[in-house]
Amino acid sequence: MNDDFLPPVNFKGTARLFPLPNVVLFPQVMLPLHIFEPRYRQMTTDALDDDRLIALVLLKPGWEEEYEIRPPLHPIACLGRIVADQRLEDGRFNILLRGLNRARIIEELDQDKLYRSARVEILDEPDDLPLERAKELRRELARLGTQWFAALGSASDQIEKLLKSSLPVGGLGDILGFALPLAVDFKQALLAELKTEQRLEQLLHYLETNEPPKLESPAASGRKFPPEFSSN
Repeated sequence: MNDDFLPPVNFKGTARLFPLPNVVLFPQVMLPLHIFEPRYRQMTTDALDDDRLIALVLLKPGWEEEYEIRPPLHPIACLGRIVADQRLEDGRFNILLRGLNRARIIEELDQDKLYRSARVEILDEPDDLPLERAKELRRELARLGTQWFAALGSASDQIEKLLKSSLPVGGLGDILGFALPLAVDFKQALLAELKTEQRLEQLLHYLETNEPPKLESPAASGRKFPPEFSSN
């Protein structure tokens, strides 16, 4: 396992689950979240009092009818750590969640809590790309990522620095997969693919064969890089 994806030292094998219908978190990504539902206020309070870990997981289609109970979840989630938090006077929270590891939900746990928890396993991500192949994939990510961000009106020095950074190519692909407005089911497929080369090839094929969505402006669409706070 790549050292970047070793389990957190305080990970106990169980995780608080934070299901969302339209957000897929990836390792390396920073996600601002606004927490207001009572069950997720309790989840956040418990996390802050303990290991600060939360597994963000995507709801399966049809979640609307069961949202208030236990709608079905995709089995692959992203374990994240709360790296910054703000408790508001009315009990709500603003938090910054950093994606750490891909994780598989093994089984949900019965507990006396408002939120859901599960036993999970951290997934190994093989990182055996030959150097020349990694360079080739990085060049293609930079080329297509630049085109997409420019088409979305989101070109910036920050994006250019990201594309030219020394971040491992797998991490670069995960950040682009999160930041770009891709179909949420495709983002989930990227999260579930553990092999770096296959995952990046899927992302590049998507960017090459699809057009960026037509947006009036970045402000009108609400799409910024990095994104603003998301609500639960």
